Amino acid sequence: MAVRQRAMGTLPNLIRSLRKESLLNPKPTNPSVLPSLRRAFSLYDQVNLINDVPEDQLRFKGYSDTGFNVNGVDYEGSLLCVGNFLMSWAPTKFSDITPESLSIFQTLRPIPEILILGCGRNIEIVNPVLRRFIRSTGMKLEALDSRNASTTYNILNEEGRIVAAALLPYGVSS
Repeated sequence: MAVRQRAMGTLPNLIRSLRKESLLNPKPTNPSVLPSLRRAFSLYDQVNLINDVPEDQLRFKGYSDTGFNVNGVDYEGSLLCVGNFLMSWAPTKFSDITPESLSIFQTLRPIPEILILGCGRNIEIVNPVLRRFIRSTGMKLEALDSRNASTTYNILNEEGRIVAAALLPYGVSS
């Protein structure tokens, strides 16, 4: 907040100096071109919300063909994440993902609003039986490659949403 106040305090001085500069060095005007304020002022240079994540919150920081790096710790194999809870997950290939492998969601409360399914290297078509099972638990389903699935999980989790991810390692392909 202090950065924004400091930036807002310097804005009038910046505008005055730009006006003086334009009076001293008049430039030909072209009515079809709008002036750029990017060089004058940008809050995006001052504020970074993504790095202000609580330390106890799960955050995928990397991936490999065999596993993931979560909060600086390397995990091998498939992972199941719910909120800030992380555990190993049995499936090693996409065809191993069944309603039984996701049965934890029948008893888990509160129910996550979305399950992000990391399919490995490529996005796979989800079996209609599995899709119906996930819908019956009250969750929505998003199937992505594991790299994008872990990034999506980070974003939704940082927003404070109740989200789950079932991720196969990136090296898995069908």
